[in-house]
Amino acid sequence: MNVEEFIIRSYEGHSDRVQVEDLEKRCKVGKSESVLDTMGDPICRIRNSPMYMMLVAEQNNELVGVIQGSIKMVILNSHEPPKDLVKVGYVLGLRVAPHYRRKGIASSLVQRLEEWFSSNGVEYAYVATEKENHASITLFMDKFCYTKFRTPAILINPVNYHHSFRISSNIEIARVNIEKAESLYRRFMGSTEFFPSDIENILRNNLSLGTWVAYFKEDNNSFGPDGKVPNNWAMLSVWNSGEIFKLRLGKAPLSCLLFTKGWSLIDKMLPCLKLPNLPDFFDPFGFYFMYGMYHEGPLSGKLVRGLCKFVHNMVAKSKDENCKIIVTEVGGRDHDLIHHIPHQKLLSSPDLWCIKALKNERTNTSHHQLTLTNAPSRSLFVDPREV
Repeated sequence: MNVEEFIIRSYEGHSDRVQVEDLEKRCKVGKSESVLDTMGDPICRIRNSPMYMMLVAEQNNELVGVIQGSIKMVILNSHEPPKDLVKVGYVLGLRVAPHYRRKGIASSLVQRLEEWFSSNGVEYAYVATEKENHASITLFMDKFCYTKFRTPAILINPVNYHHSFRISSNIEIARVNIEKAESLYRRFMGSTEFFPSDIENILRNNLSLGTWVAYFKEDNNSFGPDGKVPNNWAMLSVWNSGEIFKLRLGKAPLSCLLFTKGWSLIDKMLPCLKLPNLPDFFDPFGFYFMYGMYHEGPLSGKLVRGLCKFVHNMVAKSKDENCKIIVTEVGGRDHDLIHHIPHQKLLSSPDLWCIKALKNERTNTSHHQLTLTNAPSRSLFVDPREV
């Protein structure tokens, strides 16, 4: 089959939905062979973005490939010369039917999406993939000249509906309204790498369940109208990803299976330990995503842990058993937070972000305008709309 034998076109919801959902089920992703259930809405992962596009590859009236992209304005400190905001395009959801791979379909989809980015003034395109997804890395880094940008850690913590975590009695946790949350984020994370200019739209989205701050009760400098903040404090927001899609694992690594069986055996023999139940990932499940995690002060790590426990307890009390895990992603200087965030090491994994400068009609962007020498030291904002 030659490249000319298929066409690339825009997704049409009324006629393509069933085929795209079927293609998604046939394309297992990563070593765990995970499958995404979009629950009848194939563009659910990009629908909440400011601007988005889905392209499909079609041959003989059969959809054999698909790709999605979204556009937004973000802070990009690695831009040279310094620039407050840049327009970026996010590449996601690249799928090609198993029997049609290695025929140029994936490359054609990426190329057409990049053309759409450029026509809309996008300066940088980026993609997130598993560090062990060699096919994806080869395509984007070798063929399309994307550059390694970040290696954040995806941290996963199972929800135990039969046990609540104890939070230290000297920690105060309070919910803040959307206006206060936006003010805090712009003030303290406004210069964070990939901080979105439309943070207010994220916070106001129905999938965003709220923003909470934590501080020590004995701290006299509590939050006030004068802009004061405690000497030690932390903040995070929660996004309900399970409302728009579900995940299911096709298989799990042997080490994970052995760990799960051993964990269950210990729990049966010593129930007094109250070990968290490890969920069945082979059935479709949803998750909560903790985003916008910020901390300040030498003791703020304890406050981050307190907030994470609070989110777990909130899920457990809700009895929403579709939510089986709580996920967050940290990168840059926030890596020191990992030991404060409850997570299972065998379930967690490293991520790989790759980026590419695009040339377009509105800018004269060149590939050498992106400096990455000191980038890993910067914090990273992970947009929940792109998880």
